[in-house]
Amino acid sequence: MLSIVINGQKHELDEDPNMPLLWVLRDILNLKGTKFGCGKGLCGACTVHLNGAAVRSCSMPLAAVAGQDIRTIESLSDDGSHPVQQAWQELNVAQCGYCQCGQMMNAAALLKQNSKPSDADIDAAMEGNICRCGTYPRIKAAIKFAADLATEVKS
Repeated sequence: MLSIVINGQKHELDEDPNMPLLWVLRDILNLKGTKFGCGKGLCGACTVHLNGAAVRSCSMPLAAVAGQDIRTIESLSDDGSHPVQQAWQELNVAQCGYCQCGQMMNAAALLKQNSKPSDADIDAAMEGNICRCGTYPRIKAAIKFAADLATEVKS
């Protein structure tokens, strides 16, 4: 049995310790926001937070996350009030939308570490999150807007 904490809820799982976290999230816990992209940790569609850091869940074995804090896109907010969610909606970032949960989770982790990222900071943090529709300019604009929204909330 492995104990994991997902979005603040503890789960006891009797699964193969080598099973990728992504399959636990989607197939066992029915959390469908985290997407399967490449299965090799290269595209970023499966990005979740592990102890606050953005990680690829498709290449993270269940045993490696036991006892740690895991957050999925479902944890940002129930009502769309997280600054990243607000910015994505306000700027109509998504085109097909498939990669956007991973993009948003990576952006949220960046903003938690750096509340006012520069263009270079954004480029470095978002490298490896692939958008086949090419919405990169809108993603960057949304990250900047989310940073401004988060600053307004704090003031």
